Amino acid sequence: MSPLELPRQPRRDPLPAPRPRRVAVVGGTRVPFARSDGPYATASNQEMLTAAVDGLVEHVGRFSRFGLEEPGAVGELVAGAVLKHSRDFNLARETVLGSRLDARTPAYDIQQACGTGLQAVIAAANKITLGQTESAIAGGADTASDAPLGVNDQLRRILLEVRRTKSAGARLKALARIRPGHLVPDIPRNAEPRTGLSMGEHAAVTARVWGVTREAQDELAAASHQRLAAAYERGFFADQVVPFRGLARDQNLRPGSTVGKLASLKPVFGLKHAENPGNRGNSGNPDGPDGPAPTMTAGNSTPLTDGAALVLLASEEWASVRGLTPLAYLTAYETAAVDFVRGDVAGGEDGLLMAPAYAVPRMLERAGLGLDDFDFVEVHEAFASQVLATLAAWEKRGLGTVDRARLNVAGSSLATGHPFAATGARIVATLAKLLAERDAPGRGLISVCAAGGQGVTAILERP
Repeated sequence: MSPLELPRQPRRDPLPAPRPRRVAVVGGTRVPFARSDGPYATASNQEMLTAAVDGLVEHVGRFSRFGLEEPGAVGELVAGAVLKHSRDFNLARETVLGSRLDARTPAYDIQQACGTGLQAVIAAANKITLGQTESAIAGGADTASDAPLGVNDQLRRILLEVRRTKSAGARLKALARIRPGHLVPDIPRNAEPRTGLSMGEHAAVTARVWGVTREAQDELAAASHQRLAAAYERGFFADQVVPFRGLARDQNLRPGSTVGKLASLKPVFGLKHAENPGNRGNSGNPDGPDGPAPTMTAGNSTPLTDGAALVLLASEEWASVRGLTPLAYLTAYETAAVDFVRGDVAGGEDGLLMAPAYAVPRMLERAGLGLDDFDFVEVHEAFASQVLATLAAWEKRGLGTVDRARLNVAGSSLATGHPFAATGARIVATLAKLLAERDAPGRGLISVCAAGGQGVTAILERP
């Protein structure tokens, strides 16, 4: 036989497709969320994420004789951040190496703007349900305080040219083109690249088109603070929030928030003239970001925030061996995107933060469920106006109304704050525990809007 000839292999039947397995939410931890440029001003994404990992390791260690730090205990870590330095290029893996997890735990980064934390949970869950891993930790971290500053683009081009040149004279000639203005760094902007409008300005368009009132927004914001405060007071977060840098509670929490107090705040979005996202240069267009009666304030909008949150997911067998009782199961998820560039002037239904208005109906139809089938509904509160517009859109699409007694019952982003990549994991951990507390069958719906006109949604169940 020629060395290049290989013996014919006997024909083998293909392996049977793996049977999908239920994915259990076993627990979750996070550091308290802090307002930007506050207690975490010098904390990196990795430092906050590592604190959340170590808090999870410590918590599970109290309830299981098998610690998460043992070799092979955790299949992988999936996490991400929206605002990342170049040093964060391998954030998840570096977090593993700096934490109490076994250094041989694989890890990878993921990013989908404000949907990052929930999308990380979905990515990990897919591997567990297919039998590719038994357990995973998923979530994210973000710091608005330690945001990366980019080198001026013209300066960057000059420095690259200097690197490519072959002679000292050519280098000096290139360097001579540097001007004082080139030394000013590029500061991250909270604006959509396609429109130049901030998320708040886009939300102001949606609020006006859907007729969301100032009073309704302030009512939602006050309820978020009051419910979060009540959850802390009854010890709900005792096993989830890990003290960090002197904080034991979310810094943005205002227990005394009332509609009356919020009504005294001045609007901050929808005030200045800016070009219309769908009709460039026409700042007078009534569907643009400006409005005759702006309604969005700092009190009914989420502040820039620093923090990290994680969720522990596992197969039922993995949890059973360790004596850990699942809080709930992740049973469905759906993503969607809208054409917000033209959508903000097309009736408001395709506004920047309105993708969940499409994702949730699709997910519920696939699952054969309606809004009435849910005991809890968790809608990420980027802005109070966005939550109310989303609820109105679901109702318009025939899903019915959401009982406010079931909406964000332990508070949400308006009260906790919103570290972009951490919010999804925070919501999953909160909802799973809410379901477990009932000690009865139940369901919970998650809806997260994201920059770029995207939405990530999911369903948790407790049989």
